[in-house]
Parts: sequence; C-alpha cells; structure tokens
Amino acid sequence: MNANIRVVIAEDDVQIAEIQKRFLTRIEGFELVGIAHGLDEARDLVDVLKPELLLLDVHFPQGNGLELLRHIRSEDNSTDVILITAARETDTLRAALRGGIFDYILKPLVFERLKDALNNYATHLKKLHAMESLVQVDVDQFIPSSNNTTTIQPTLHLPKGIDILTLGKVIEVVIETKEPLNAEDVGKQINASRTTARRYLEYLVSRGDLIAEVSYGSVGRPERRYLPPSR
Repeated sequence: MNANIRVVIAEDDVQIAEIQKRFLTRIEGFELVGIAHGLDEARDLVDVLKPELLLLDVHFPQGNGLELLRHIRSEDNSTDVILITAARETDTLRAALRGGIFDYILKPLVFERLKDALNNYATHLKKLHAMESLVQVDVDQFIPSSNNTTTIQPTLHLPKGIDILTLGKVIEVVIETKEPLNAEDVGKQINASRTTARRYLEYLVSRGDLIAEVSYGSVGRPERRYLPPSR
C-alpha cells in the first residue's frame, strides 16, 4: 500500500499550478497524481483516481470550484479539499465551510502556509485511521462543541484568538478601502476594539497577505498602517 497521501491540483493558471507542484514535491509524505486546468478535467481526475486530497482553486474561466466541491460531496467521494484561492469574499468562505473543506488558503500562496496545512492534514488522517471506535473526547477533536461560541472550524488550524469570520471581515475592509488603514480605522468598521483589529492585522502581516507601513501623525507618534502588498 502506498504510504504517501495522493494529491490532485486543480488550478487554471499554468504557472501557479507549477508553483504548487514544486511546493508539493518539497513536502514529505505527499504524492502528486494529477493536475487539472479546468473543472471538467478536475472532476474526472477526482472521480477516477479518488485522491485523498484536492488542492482546488475557486475561480475558473468556465465555472466555479465550489461547484466541484458540491459534486464531490453529492457523490459521497472521500476526497478532502483544501481551497487555494484569491477569493476573499466571506460568502465564498461560508459556502466552502458548508461544503466541508479542510482548509482555506489565500493567494499568493506561501510555502510555509501550504506546508502547515498539509502536515495538519496528514496528522488528521493518522488520527482517524488509528481510531477503531469513538469516544466523546475523540469526537471533540474533529467537531466543535455546541457550547463553543467560536466560529473557528477546527480543520482550519488558525492561531488562538483568530476566528475565521472576523478574519474575513478584516480582509474585506482592507481590500475594499483605497487608503492604508490603521488598527483603529479597521476596528471601527468591524465593530471591534483597536486591540482586536491589530491582532488580526498583524496575523495577516505574518502570513504575507498584508504589509505594514510606519507613518507619523501630527504629534510625531509613529503608527502602523496596513495595506495589501500589491498596492
């Protein structure tokens, strides 16, 4: 039996698919079994090869990756899905969560982020395979408690203090605003404190999704302002 986790990449951009392929070859325990540049091709690869994992984009020239995600679930296919996408809309994230994705990675793809996601997935599979029967403590590792007020899905592996919906709101605010924003600006727009907003902004900086610029106010006090790297 092949010990490696078999992976299919579904990405319409040939260069980005090649980057994902090269990243994947550097991560132990995973084997690339197919690359698809369109949704029909991706559906065929998943249906025939039945890989353990699909790295899936959302936006394709013809169709949407969420359609393939729904197809996989409707066919009771055991393939798990990690979305790697530039889609920053919270509605897309919610739809992806409803479809049972394992992780949601925003482009531009960073090697360490992909490595963390894949290693987390490998650990997840090992835990499932090691279980012969379930007790409640096992279930609680995979399904959030009904008494837990957080919106974090456990498979997203976000740091403590970062929840996925608030993160989506912060991303949306920064992307849609034309000027660099400080933590207070963002906090007002998401109805959160400056401290909370700064925590999320600095997390996005650590992931490479934002950059922070230091500016000086009228009294000379430096402050950090945040904006996407492309600006």
